[in-house]
Amino acid sequence: MKDKAFVSLRALDKRYPGHHAVRGIDLDIAVGEFIAIMGPSGCGKSTLLRMLAGLDEPTGGSIRIGGENMHGVPAYQRDTPMVWQSLALFPFLSVVENVEFPLRMKKLGAVARRKQALDWLGRMGLEGLGDRRIAQLSGGQRQRVAIARALVTEPSVLLLDEPLSALDAHLRVRMQAELARLHRELRITFVYVTHAQSEAFALADRIVIMNEGRIQQVGAPQDVYRAPDNPFVAEFIGANNLVTGHVTACMDDGIRVEGGLGSFDVPTNRTFARDDDVSFVIAADRIGLLSENAVAPEGSATLLGTVLGIEFVGSTQTVFIELPGGKEFRVQKQQHEIESLELLPGRRIGLHWNPRHAWLLPRNV
Repeated sequence: MKDKAFVSLRALDKRYPGHHAVRGIDLDIAVGEFIAIMGPSGCGKSTLLRMLAGLDEPTGGSIRIGGENMHGVPAYQRDTPMVWQSLALFPFLSVVENVEFPLRMKKLGAVARRKQALDWLGRMGLEGLGDRRIAQLSGGQRQRVAIARALVTEPSVLLLDEPLSALDAHLRVRMQAELARLHRELRITFVYVTHAQSEAFALADRIVIMNEGRIQQVGAPQDVYRAPDNPFVAEFIGANNLVTGHVTACMDDGIRVEGGLGSFDVPTNRTFARDDDVSFVIAADRIGLLSENAVAPEGSATLLGTVLGIEFVGSTQTVFIELPGGKEFRVQKQQHEIESLELLPGRRIGLHWNPRHAWLLPRNV
């Protein structure tokens, strides 16, 4: 994280009748940082964004932006524009009038605001489209207009609520690149809510994982991916396989864990006692596959399972494998790595991984 916190949330709480949406959030966001907030539907991430924007007032706790307490400060007086999932563009205004609108609210003169709006349309690659109506634009062009409208006032914080969810896959990738460019050039603080892990991991300096109104983990994308703090994060990320068991032996460099899937060595420098309950994760891309009777590399952890099915995402395949007791593992591989295995549903298949790649979850979960 950068040195100086620009946005500070302390014990932030939000209750609605019959629903506790946000529960005691503490979070510091640095000047110029790109934060992505993720979590399942209903976890409180959009409510958190709305409180930052001033659209919802917290039930408890505080929000400080640039050192100023935001209690009672309405949305129009905050320097925190939002790009909405629905874009919320005005169909009765032209493109340039949409971008001008925040400047009109700030009482900027007509000539100055038109110049500023046209400049931002140019920066977003929308030159010559200022006189069009919103209905005449493609989805990607509308997205750029919404971003231009949010940035035309040159805010200190930009809030984005699932801004790319309505775009097709090709446009999403292009807009990810556009957002990364804007953040790099402007160096303002971005707070980005998304369901898409690919967006969060590609764009953010840090990821915030939420569940049931609470923060579960905050960290760099690589840390959240490889070193989840608890079983929820491990399973939410979707690329981890969770194994539970109890300690049967303690070695100098790790422990032996035995459970329903067998016995496995897991590295750790922490102290455990025999029979302690523990959980570890092994990432889907750390697991190798072998034909049923092939020999795994020496020292590997091994399992035998049955192929349930395969999901294709470009050249990457996710293989779903049923293990003894009905537990399901996911294995992610490039197609060329496993095409010789003929992974048809019902085929028996061997799994193996290097014990050093297992990640032991903290004990306080």
